[in-house]
Amino acid sequence: MRKGSLIVLSGPSGVGKGTIYAGLLKIMPDLTVSVSATTRAPRPGEIHGKHYYFITRDEFNKMKDNGEFLEWAQTVGNCYATPKAPVMEKLASGYDVLLEIDVKGAKQVKKAYPECKTIFVLPPSREELARRLRGRGTESEEQISARLALATSELEESGSFDYEIINSDIDKAIADVKEIIEKTKE
Repeated sequence: MRKGSLIVLSGPSGVGKGTIYAGLLKIMPDLTVSVSATTRAPRPGEIHGKHYYFITRDEFNKMKDNGEFLEWAQTVGNCYATPKAPVMEKLASGYDVLLEIDVKGAKQVKKAYPECKTIFVLPPSREELARRLRGRGTESEEQISARLALATSELEESGSFDYEIINSDIDKAIADVKEIIEKTKE
């Protein structure tokens, strides 16, 4: 049996990773995802093991110290991580696993699992990235400026990824990533 591939989709905030991720899941039914662990409380309707593994800070720290995460980060007072065991089980069973994570997390996964394939999603331009972030209407101008500053440093990391795609057209970007994933099966 063929071992599955671990595919990591990354790039700056606002570049379209989530939209590409959702599009791939619609057209590639054999693609599986991982469930992240978090220390935050469940939101209404969220189910443990389906949306997240909801764990305590002590459990999180113990798992982190035991090397049980492919990657982890602390954001806005809560911790988030990709548990290693479920991903490895899916890969061993021949399933391809898709992760959509930030640039720091992608680098951690590459270090922990060098055979993964990393895909960096680039905006067509910095101006377009700024337009997309503002178009969300969810953040203040100060927050957008901070995201754009982070994006500048993240864009410098693109060359360390296995593949780069430019998301100037969402359907083409989804098709490009699908083609890369299919190449990993050869």
